[in-house]
Amino acid sequence: MKNILLAALAGSLLAGPLQAQSQRDGYKFLEAVKKRQGDEATLLLEEPGSVLVNSRDISSGETALHIVTQRRDAVWLRFLLSKGANPNLADKHGTTPLQLAAQLGFSEGVEILAGRGAAVDVPNSTGETPLIAAVHRRDSGLVRLLIEKGADPDRADNSGRTARDYARLMGARSTMLEEIERAEADRGEQAEAYGPS
Repeated sequence: MKNILLAALAGSLLAGPLQAQSQRDGYKFLEAVKKRQGDEATLLLEEPGSVLVNSRDISSGETALHIVTQRRDAVWLRFLLSKGANPNLADKHGTTPLQLAAQLGFSEGVEILAGRGAAVDVPNSTGETPLIAAVHRRDSGLVRLLIEKGADPDRADNSGRTARDYARLMGARSTMLEEIERAEADRGEQAEAYGPS
């Protein structure tokens, strides 16, 4: 029993320094991404057993994907995703990189992230989906892209309103409702055309 307790104590003493080193490396990695230091970021990611690609900022919860999406950097976005970055990690506000790309109108980022497995209907902490963000922006191209990628225009936010509801609230001069319906029709035609007839 005494040996088991000593082993557990030794393990916990070692875990502290290892965890601290991991946090320092995560900080270094995020700083390299922020400063666009590709060589430094690559060196850190190539260490055996490295999981730094999904490091999070302690205060915001942001990952490297959030950082590069914020600056609309498609090259770094592709690089990080190729190194195994998880496109579905949310920051402390529940915002995923795809949600952030939609809020910014960064269509190329939405395309890249969705193509690498990012969920297109994940809401942030207010329940806003990327499609709702695109409707608020009145970004018809982004609305079409998100629906093409599988976004649901009838998913409600925390207030109970959907992207379709917000489009209706914009009135007759807004083309958002028409864009939603056109994109849904196009998606339906594509679905029917798939497979043998």
